[in-house]
Amino acid sequence: MAKLLLATTNAGKMREYAQLLRGLPTEVVSLKQAGIDHDVEETGATLAENAVLKATEYARLSGLLTLADDSGLEVDALGGEPGPRSARYAGEGASPEERNRFLLAKMEAVPDGRRQARFRCVIALAAPGLAARTAEGTLEGVIAREPRGASGFGYDPIFDLPELGKRLAELSMEQKNEISHRGKAMASAKAIIEELLRRS
Repeated sequence: MAKLLLATTNAGKMREYAQLLRGLPTEVVSLKQAGIDHDVEETGATLAENAVLKATEYARLSGLLTLADDSGLEVDALGGEPGPRSARYAGEGASPEERNRFLLAKMEAVPDGRRQARFRCVIALAAPGLAARTAEGTLEGVIAREPRGASGFGYDPIFDLPELGKRLAELSMEQKNEISHRGKAMASAKAIIEELLRRS
């Protein structure tokens, strides 16, 4: 079974991808298992650029087929912020709770009809000597006025899904993976993984 390096140190992403990758003829390997402690700096201006940077560099370091992603929250009333800066929006080292409070404070004066937002995910797949390929997914929603729910991670507690009447953090992992930006991107990425495995 071919090894697939999952280039993230985010425990929440690791859990979600472990489920999303089920059924593929791959053994998922973490950066720690691959003996890699190098941190690739996200210097790209877009989610796609960051994902490709990480996938390409970690594939080079490991010699393995590598999956990396970059995902972010885009809020219309904030001009698309925080976008690629989602993890650093409230400052380096800020906790998820602090990031949520920071975003909610910026949105305090925004009326209910103008709180549209989306999660966007770009997955990049790279193998040594091959150009990286990408797949993308989005999930539309609304920024709530207070956090709710204990599942998920990041901005999930303040991301409301009006058609379900729930926050993203109130869904089970199975429910989230069916509709999420990451799940949608992975649905497209699976075909790329299978093609790259055939070529390796």
